[in-house]
Amino acid sequence: MSIKLFVGSLPWSANDEDLQKAFAAHGKVLSAKVVTDKETRRSRGFGFVEYENETEATAAIQALNGSELKGRNIIVSEAKPKK
Repeated sequence: MSIKLFVGSLPWSANDEDLQKAFAAHGKVLSAKVVTDKETRRSRGFGFVEYENETEATAAIQALNGSELKGRNIIVSEAKPKK
């Protein structure tokens, strides 16, 4: 079962590749996506990263929550299911 992480406070310049690179050091990243506005296609300042297992996801949260990505301190936590 895969584990999805929420990544907040992303810099506007961050893209999917930046997320992939930052999180790959902590395990096998299945997907990394910066959420964009449908009309303007600009970043909305958050994204999601999906890991293959919980151990890797937990390691990424511990290592990257509060860390710097392209000049901003990011927030990393387990994603909550949509309501």
